[in-house]
Amino acid sequence: MKWEDINAHAKQWVKEAGERIRLSFDTTLNIQTKTNANDLVTNIDKEIEQFFIKKIREVYPEHKIMGEEGFGDELRSLDGIVWLIDPIDGTMNFIHQQRNFAISLGVYENGIGKIGLIYDVVHDELYHAIRGKGAYINEKPIAPVKETTVKESIIALNATWVMENHRIDHNLMIPLVKDVRGTRSYGTAALEMVFVATGRVDAYLSMRLSPWDFAAGTVIVEELGGVVTNLRGEKLDFLSKDSLFAANPSLHQSILKDYLKDGKF
Repeated sequence: MKWEDINAHAKQWVKEAGERIRLSFDTTLNIQTKTNANDLVTNIDKEIEQFFIKKIREVYPEHKIMGEEGFGDELRSLDGIVWLIDPIDGTMNFIHQQRNFAISLGVYENGIGKIGLIYDVVHDELYHAIRGKGAYINEKPIAPVKETTVKESIIALNATWVMENHRIDHNLMIPLVKDVRGTRSYGTAALEMVFVATGRVDAYLSMRLSPWDFAAGTVIVEELGGVVTNLRGEKLDFLSKDSLFAANPSLHQSILKDYLKDGKF
């Protein structure tokens, strides 16, 4: 398989999709809800996913596609080559802020991540990696992740998980939030994962994400020596929703051992 060729096509399509999104900024969005009033989707989300599917089907008709908006294939396995696409990760930010969102695209072969691309459309920053060949911002290499301790770390964590909720015992999170140097929340899993990859934050924890949210970011973080698991420290399931924990190796081990070991996720 010519991964360089697939990567070149993917990068070209991501850039084209980004330009389409930028051109939509002055248009009126058709906004709908999905599972609840805060789970939003726009006509642009749908159009961008369909754009990717059309391109992939034309060039790689034998490949399978998993997309957030449901225009791809119904998959029961990751056999073969699968594209996992989130056309706009951070739709609420896209609607309200016109920033802090990204295109996320991962290409997997038999369940193994081969290519990851995350495009920060507004800042024109394309984070990309081919397994075994390094990771880049545009064409600048990204340095391997640095080890940090809990007390000198900034972690990305939604404030919801430090309040009483039905997904996690918030009492597990409170000591961690108290012990770290600071917390941040950006509202987009794709960008929060590349922030781990670039050292802008040291860890990212989320309670429930879908495969298209973390497929591309996993390739990039792991290529730079980071660790990506669920909150139990287990390998991620790329066919269903799961929790997510991405960090540099020492911090990942410390948080699992000292803060999450008694949790039920």
